[in-house]
Amino acid sequence: MGKKETESIIVEVLKTIYDPEIPVNIYDLGLIYEVDMYEEDEAKILMTLTAPNCPMADQILEEVNEKTKALPMIEDVTVVLTFDPPWDKDMMTEEAKLELGFL
Repeated sequence: MGKKETESIIVEVLKTIYDPEIPVNIYDLGLIYEVDMYEEDEAKILMTLTAPNCPMADQILEEVNEKTKALPMIEDVTVVLTFDPPWDKDMMTEEAKLELGFL
């Protein structure tokens, strides 16, 4: 399986993870900045949260790590949390904006 195919599978897994306070998955919410396979079986996920003091941060990061690492082609995953650039609603997909009533 190639790098792009594996990254696409990871994105599909990330779309199953929801911020418990918002009814939109973290990918469509715009929290995932980058998914990268830097080795054949090692993934790096660069992400943010809706706010630095998000009360669900630990739960979300743990779920990202666990669900990604559960994929058979992934041996290790590094989840990097950043607030640069800070998240804002313009990072959401159109589908997410519709779901939350922003469009």
